[in-house]
Amino acid sequence: MPDRLHAAAASIPAMAGIGLRFPHHRHVVDTRPTVAWFEVHAENYMSGRAPLSCLESIRRDYSISLHSVGLSLGSADPPDAEHLAKLSSLAARVQPGLVSDHLSWSRVAEFYLADLLPLPYTEEALAVVAENIERVQVALGRTILVENPSTYLTYAASVMDEFEFLAEISRRTGCGILCDINNLYVSASNHATDPLRYLDALPAPSVAEMHLAGHAVRQLDDGTEIRIDDHGSTVAPAVWDLYGTALSRFGTLPTLIEWDTDIPAFSVLESEAACAQRMLDQYYYVGSPDAHAA
Repeated sequence: MPDRLHAAAASIPAMAGIGLRFPHHRHVVDTRPTVAWFEVHAENYMSGRAPLSCLESIRRDYSISLHSVGLSLGSADPPDAEHLAKLSSLAARVQPGLVSDHLSWSRVAEFYLADLLPLPYTEEALAVVAENIERVQVALGRTILVENPSTYLTYAASVMDEFEFLAEISRRTGCGILCDINNLYVSASNHATDPLRYLDALPAPSVAEMHLAGHAVRQLDDGTEIRIDDHGSTVAPAVWDLYGTALSRFGTLPTLIEWDTDIPAFSVLESEAACAQRMLDQYYYVGSPDAHAA
């Protein structure tokens, strides 16, 4: 992994952070809670108006990661030039520790779709995604992280598993990997695959951040259950278990609590982050090779 990714990640501590959303801006500005770091959706701050001013105020006291949802890295077209310019400007102004987006697509020409759609994992798609990531990294002057998506279908045209695709993308472009543990669990449950095989296959040195979130369970008319990545509840016990396994694979990394629908009181997010922090601390003091060496 390029040294510049290690340098950027160093400004985001290997601790539990919280996804900052608009309902909690005032609380954070007024009370300055004890939170290791915040991650924000970059598109919410591209207008240059009040939200950005608020973010800049928060940035003075906290490390910030920018998480984009609009680059559409999997689109056949290159990233939208205007959108990329706005992201570059925002990154220059905020100086985030990390910048990330998703292994997905959401744009065709000038049309944007309100979802992060899955890709066929083919050699052709691999070349397109790699080229798009390179364009973004050149524009930003930094390495980005790419997150595994939640998926609800697979393509017959795919010739490789998602983890193989993501690992090869990282190898070709030098990008890091944002391993979303909830997404991994949701996708594995929906497709009846083994999430541990996924974790084992990711190149550990390239994994630079992890996400945790809640998900919903829906029952279809035929009785089949499907898990929906809605970020609207506490982290499920099975996802916590998988996170523990991920810590044993990747070591202590910046770990984010995400919550985007039915946003609760800030104290609920603090409680979830505290759970993640306890696991990070436990792994460091019990399982980390660095801890034993010390």
